[in-house]
Amino acid sequence: MADVVILLDAYASVFGMRVRVALAEKGIKYEYREEDLRNKSQLLLKMNPVHKKIPVLIHNGKPVCESLIIVHYIDEVWKDKAPLLPSDPYQRAQARFWADFIDKKLYDAQKKIWTAKGEEQETAKKEFIEALKVLEGELGGKPYFMGERFGFLDIALITFYSWFHTYETLGNFSIEAECPKLISWAKRCMQKESVSKSLPDPKKVYEYILEMKKKLGVE
Repeated sequence: MADVVILLDAYASVFGMRVRVALAEKGIKYEYREEDLRNKSQLLLKMNPVHKKIPVLIHNGKPVCESLIIVHYIDEVWKDKAPLLPSDPYQRAQARFWADFIDKKLYDAQKKIWTAKGEEQETAKKEFIEALKVLEGELGGKPYFMGERFGFLDIALITFYSWFHTYETLGNFSIEAECPKLISWAKRCMQKESVSKSLPDPKKVYEYILEMKKKLGVE
């Protein structure tokens, strides 16, 4: 029996993009369902009753939630093609550590760049750049975070790249000027079809965020 794979997602979600990239890397066919996050479907509420958030991967009727957990699950289930996590336990632990750093440090700072103003926004920009510089240091001179092969940690971070235009426009700063090696890495990742076809147009993300700002009353 063929696998039935459904992804509940939202096109501008950096977390949903991770799952799309992982599925594309593995060459897995799936049904994509766009969720209206202001009017969540009954399927989403049923499949993720705890957090009620996207993304949710439904594999043969069983839900898997939280983006990094989903990417890890995809790697374990479809392990015969394009391994995403290193085989070495220590390297695997390091990849998970840095992915956790991205979710804890980068996500909070980036949100304030487009929701805050004045001093709060300036602080968020500083924290965001500091976190990127730490990640740039971890990348070093390698083509990808874990070495020669694109993998789990690259997937965890590259999805934010589609939002860089929004951060730079609303925050009035240049990420490339601060982190040139990281931008070179991002452009390298974007040469992969699994990435370029999974990430939305940065200008569409910007338009989406302007709409979100209006709805949230943070113009």
